[in-house]
Amino acid sequence: RAAEEDRTLRVTRDPDTAEVLLSGMGESHLQIVIEGIKRKFGVDLESRDQRISYRETIRKKTRANGRHKRQSGGDGQFGDVWLEIEPLPIGSEETFVFEDKIVGGVVPGQYIPGVEKGVRESLRRGFISGNPMLYVKVALVDGKYHPVDSSAQSFEIAGSLGMQEAVPLASPTILEPVMTVTITVPESNMGDVMSDINTKRGRVLGMTPTGNNLQQITANVPQAELLHYATDLRSITQGRGSFKMEFYQYEEVPGNVQQEIITNYKKAQETKK
Repeated sequence: RAAEEDRTLRVTRDPDTAEVLLSGMGESHLQIVIEGIKRKFGVDLESRDQRISYRETIRKKTRANGRHKRQSGGDGQFGDVWLEIEPLPIGSEETFVFEDKIVGGVVPGQYIPGVEKGVRESLRRGFISGNPMLYVKVALVDGKYHPVDSSAQSFEIAGSLGMQEAVPLASPTILEPVMTVTITVPESNMGDVMSDINTKRGRVLGMTPTGNNLQQITANVPQAELLHYATDLRSITQGRGSFKMEFYQYEEVPGNVQQEIITNYKKAQETKK
């Protein structure tokens, strides 16, 4: 309803985080809109910065065993797999590849989809920050089964356990979305804007004169550094600057930032307990 009354508002839903995103002309504008919604409709809204869609990946090749064995009255559960995992190039079209390298039927064909399902589910949950893992190739290279106790579900659990063993050995790391930002500013503000980009871990790609004493700066900047950029740019240019941005690619997060993400994730997990 608010977006219908104010055409400068845009309401979307982030498919990765399931958050409802409210976009407007700046933080002050959004605050006024939120307060108006609370008064007019009598609802309590919680607003916070957009959650960044981090991802995980691995940096080296490794191999590990996943074994699931349970015996409790009647038929038991048994599945045993050896998985070989290695990184795919970051930014490649395929973000996950599963290969069946079983020879001699040591893992019967009917159980192999269960292994892949367990691997996929563990990648979806993530390992070090609670974010999905991308750019990974997983090969099922060996295993064992029991003629009575084995099932697709047992091998699904074994596949998941195998990934939990393998990933810590493969140098896991966190990726962040990096945006291509196009900023139009007065020439007199060029130096300050470029300095600000550098403080935001950004890389300036180029500058183009657009006439009327304006310059267009193109840069790659992590999305996490741009959550309040409308306010920052307005302050630097006295309201005379504008920008637009689009997703560029995922890149590895610096170590100090990565440690903070992991620490926050662990605290959140402990709070849930």
